[in-house]
Amino acid sequence: SDSDVSFPVLAATCLLMREALFPWSHFLIPPWCVSDMGVISVQAALYGRADNETCGEGRPQQQLANTECSLEGTVDILKKRCDGKKVCEINIKVVRTSNPCPGIYKYLETKYTFRLVTCERSLAHLFCDVGQVIFVYGADYGRRDQTTCSYKRPASQTENVYCSHPTSKVADSCNGKNSCTIEASNSVFGDPCVGTYKYLEVAYTCICK
Repeated sequence: SDSDVSFPVLAATCLLMREALFPWSHFLIPPWCVSDMGVISVQAALYGRADNETCGEGRPQQQLANTECSLEGTVDILKKRCDGKKVCEINIKVVRTSNPCPGIYKYLETKYTFRLVTCERSLAHLFCDVGQVIFVYGADYGRRDQTTCSYKRPASQTENVYCSHPTSKVADSCNGKNSCTIEASNSVFGDPCVGTYKYLEVAYTCICK
C-alpha cells in the first residue's frame, strides 16, 4: 500500500515471504523531499519480526507468533546501497536473501539519520516533510579530515584534523521545528582552531509531531 513507502524515521514495509510477487519498494527518503537536507546514514535495520503488532493488522496469530525473527546482514545491505545518498529506494528482493522464519509475516524496518555538512560561512538548512519535526542527534563545528570543505583552500587551513568541537546550539535552535537555518560561522559557534577552515557537521532525523 502507499502507506508502506515513506517513513523518514522508522520505516516498515510489510510482506509475506512465501508470496510469489514483491511489487513494493522501500523508500528511505521520499523523492519529492529531496534537496540539501543531507545524505543518508543507516543506523539499524531489521528484516523479520520483532513484535506482534507491526504490520500485523488482519493477520492470523500464527503468522505473528515469532517475534525473534531477524535476517542477519540486513543492515550491511542497506548501508552499502544507501549510505551517502540523498535518495534510496530498496526493492524487497535485494534484502530477501533467505527466509529467517518460514510462515511468519515479515517487514523491513529501518532507522537512519541525515548527515549534513556545511562549510564555514555558509548556511545549513535542516528540514523535514510536512507533519514532521527535526530531532538533532549531534553536531560538531571544526575539522576532522583534510578533504571535507577543502576546495581551493591552502594546506595550512586544512591540516589541523584534531579540531573537533561538539555543540548543542543546533539542537537548541532546531529541535521541534519543521525547518531550520543556521550559519556555520565562528560568530555562532566560536573558533575552536584559529586559522583552520572549518565546517559544521550535523546528524539529525525527522520525527512525527
